[in-house]
Amino acid sequence: MQNIANGRAKMILSEGDEHAEEKVDEVVNQFLKDVKEDMLETKGWPINLSTYVVSKAALNAYSRIWATKFPNFQFDVEEGAKGPVALALTPVGGPSGLFFDRMEMSSF
Repeated sequence: MQNIANGRAKMILSEGDEHAEEKVDEVVNQFLKDVKEDMLETKGWPINLSTYVVSKAALNAYSRIWATKFPNFQFDVEEGAKGPVALALTPVGGPSGLFFDRMEMSSF
């Protein structure tokens, strides 16, 4: 969040309320509009890696919102690490450029 100078966006992406998802959507849509209009710097968006910074902040905001909405839906570290570790240990020549969902090849 330190790279986002846009005060409204920073506040919405940092906090949550009952309308949080809609507000995050509004921030993302405003960012996309400002990109198209070449207004990033004027509107207080990061200049370097702007799409990465804003998308990461939005993803983190959605994660916090969903964690609040669904407190019983949890992954522990061991469960969350299974897929990335399995992919990291894939031998040379193994699957590449594919999408995996819970350790299974999947379509997008």
